[in-house]
Amino acid sequence: MKTIRTLLALLMIAPASADRPNILFITADDMNRDSVGAFGCTIEGITPNIDKLAAEGTAFDRGFVNIAICMPCRAVWMTGRYPHRSGALGFDRIKPDVPSLPEALKQGGYYNALFGKEIHVVPSRHAAFDLIRTERELRSGRDPQAYAAAMRDAIGAAKEAGKPFFIMANAHDPHRPFSGSKGDYKDVPEASRRITPDEVVVPGFLPDLPDIRTELADYFTSVRRADDVVGAILAELDKAGLTGNTLVIFLSDHGMPLPFAKTNCYLASTATPWIVRWPGHAEPGARDGDHFVSGIDIAPTFLAAAGLENLAGADGSSILPILEGKAQPERNKAFTSINAPYSGKPFPMRAVNDGESLYIWNGWADGKAYFQNESMSGLTYKAMKAAAKSDPAIAARVKLYDNRVPQELYDLRTDPDCLRNLIGESSEKAASLTKALQQQMKATNDPQLENFQSQVGLAPD
Repeated sequence: MKTIRTLLALLMIAPASADRPNILFITADDMNRDSVGAFGCTIEGITPNIDKLAAEGTAFDRGFVNIAICMPCRAVWMTGRYPHRSGALGFDRIKPDVPSLPEALKQGGYYNALFGKEIHVVPSRHAAFDLIRTERELRSGRDPQAYAAAMRDAIGAAKEAGKPFFIMANAHDPHRPFSGSKGDYKDVPEASRRITPDEVVVPGFLPDLPDIRTELADYFTSVRRADDVVGAILAELDKAGLTGNTLVIFLSDHGMPLPFAKTNCYLASTATPWIVRWPGHAEPGARDGDHFVSGIDIAPTFLAAAGLENLAGADGSSILPILEGKAQPERNKAFTSINAPYSGKPFPMRAVNDGESLYIWNGWADGKAYFQNESMSGLTYKAMKAAAKSDPAIAARVKLYDNRVPQELYDLRTDPDCLRNLIGESSEKAASLTKALQQQMKATNDPQLENFQSQVGLAPD
């Protein structure tokens, strides 16, 4: 009876279907923010479809994810909670008592569909999705035409049900294996354009070595194929005549799967190409560089657009007021973390970014522990290890990546690649950011709070 009363109450408060937008959430896998043309990539024509989406909507220059690992990041999106508050610290399921976005939307009258990354998107809540197209059905999550067919199926089913839809469409590119790499899938389409090693721009946090250029060329070709998928998805929305009443958000789950990006807390780890298109609400071609928006805000934003209440216990809030031109001065920082790059081995990290500086606490760094993560596979890390034997500068970078130091501080205005650690040189800024991080950890009941205070030398707040 209680469940029936709850559902009836939700139906009574939910707006009529005609008043609510369709919701399309498009994600890329392991794509750096600056791998997108609209966010600064200089490779000609790298992401024409994503760039078009940005031109038709609002781009957020301070968009972040809260954790740079696939599954826990997607759990943040689906719950509005930081990882330590949902239970999804690494490759873990959310706690049974944590509410989720698809459940709330389904109860509120939406038709829900999930395309790809199904094992990483709240697998314990798959009953809330009316339609699921698996990675395999989407040809390893890399076939634009398979995504187009899935869109047609979902749009048609939602229309038949007389409901607005929520579609979460997850491209699997540019996650490894990269297009053209040794381990590449044999049964997937080629990208619409192949990027050559000469074309790539080597990020400042990596050395410019031949094998790194080779791997980056394969990575950027995969970025182009992800863009092909985005284009196919949006084309079906246009064909159905639903663009005008569909809220679209695009972003990536974190940075590229290379050292100093994915599975870390650096700027390249958590900065994401965040775009919102919603005709009549998001100003076409606008850019917001004032407000920090992060993964915890995804679920609250979609629910607000649907006219539904925020999830109980959510840490985030809707970004719709920003689209309406309302300032939110409290959005002045992003908090990010790493807990376990894979099940069973903790590597606790916490970070805070205020736009000027980035502070990182590496709770596992004792000078002996050796970092392990997926970004060490492939050509780039191996090339760095080989070059380190004769190049002291690269050797220092490899050692930092392998063993880290307890605290890091970077001036993002002059050093966005996070190359010069200012701990010991900028004590006032370090004190300010460690205090902000301490307060956030306390407010969210972070289990690492005592360790952080002890290692950094902070008195309990």
